[in-house]
Amino acid sequence: MRRASFGSYLTIAVLLTVSVGLYGATHRLQTEGDATAAPAPVRSLAALHADVGDASLHALANARLDERLERDPDDHEAQLLKALVQFKSGRLDEAENALSELTRRAPRFHLAHVVHGDVRLVRARSVTDIGDGILQLGLMPASGTEVAALRAEAEVRLKAYLDALPQGRVPRAVLELGESVRTALVVDKAHHRLYVYERRNPGEPPRLVKDYYVSLGKATGDKMLSGDLRTPEGVYFVTRYIPGEALPARYGTRAYPINYPNELDARARKTGHGIWLHGVDDIYYSRPPQDSDGCVALPNEDIDRLADFIDPGTTPVVIAQQIDWVDERDWSAERAGLMQAVQAWADDWASGDVEAYLAHYARDFGGFRQWAARKRALAAGKTFQEIDLSDLSLFRYPSSSTVEQGRELAVAVFRQAYRSNNFSSDSRKRLYLVREDGRWRVLYEGTVR
Repeated sequence: MRRASFGSYLTIAVLLTVSVGLYGATHRLQTEGDATAAPAPVRSLAALHADVGDASLHALANARLDERLERDPDDHEAQLLKALVQFKSGRLDEAENALSELTRRAPRFHLAHVVHGDVRLVRARSVTDIGDGILQLGLMPASGTEVAALRAEAEVRLKAYLDALPQGRVPRAVLELGESVRTALVVDKAHHRLYVYERRNPGEPPRLVKDYYVSLGKATGDKMLSGDLRTPEGVYFVTRYIPGEALPARYGTRAYPINYPNELDARARKTGHGIWLHGVDDIYYSRPPQDSDGCVALPNEDIDRLADFIDPGTTPVVIAQQIDWVDERDWSAERAGLMQAVQAWADDWASGDVEAYLAHYARDFGGFRQWAARKRALAAGKTFQEIDLSDLSLFRYPSSSTVEQGRELAVAVFRQAYRSNNFSSDSRKRLYLVREDGRWRVLYEGTVR
């Protein structure tokens, strides 16, 4: 990934100057004008979610944000969002106090400084959008592109918080996390959000524990080719950890590569490499919503916190254009159907009925003819077979992915203990399954190294 240009965001020194300059400018405007005049009204902030003015949404947003801040007083995004809701509803004193504290505690939070300036300016002039303070008072040569990037960040942060997470629903993609898998990461590209889900008891949906704003590829859509600047969509796994001292500055404090291109990507002839979860250059707090070359970029303090939920070699990362949320009943039905299909595959293999076993494979399973011939030959020498599956994880593939377009896909990862009269093995396996003729069939089978 290339480092974001200087114009993408404002440096901290300039932001501090802007904040101080806005305070002086707005104070001068107020004292030179009519001291008894009412503050200028807060007009519609076009870049923010259209429904933020709704009183019920205010109450809901504040309740959620208060809960986040109670859990984590250092949740800077929650403090910013709370101030944005206050700003939009005309509660300027509360917004200004919150932003003063936030910019003191997070001096590199570019967007917080700019919103802080707007809150100060609105007491003397009308503010119609994020960044008006910079543009109206001419405190720096900010371009429309720079301010547009800040507005886009404000919009996706607030919009995601208000409407991206339906109450009482869970992501369809995460159906089971095995005993060795503590968490799953789910990236919603449409809302620039990364959700952390934690494994609970068997048969219970995973529990949401954290969520973060992320910057994604400069180009929209599923990744197809090397250099196309798109973030891939699919089910991936963190492969390793790279500490900050081993990275160029643009990757921030740490990075976690994922296994793009995976086996399905290879079938679809996708190209490219080096898709990581990583931080940002230390001179920035965060990056605009679409400012990477295809990676998933988080503020450094967020990627550092995310480290507590990642186990390289194990942690799954589901990336989708938009998350498919389902209620618990539908989630349970999906889970049961897929779990039954995987167990039936193992049972028919163990039974020695080769044709019943081979019926579990898709018509376009790679090299099926040779595979079937080999399995028939091996079966002739077996007097018994035992297959025990454990540590099973199940995922539904994002429907937006361009691999196997138009077909329902799933992923199963598990430990397989195999024992027969003439061979034994213990391995970790991965199956990609496709819905074919109303049942799940194996499209790809391989070991996980």
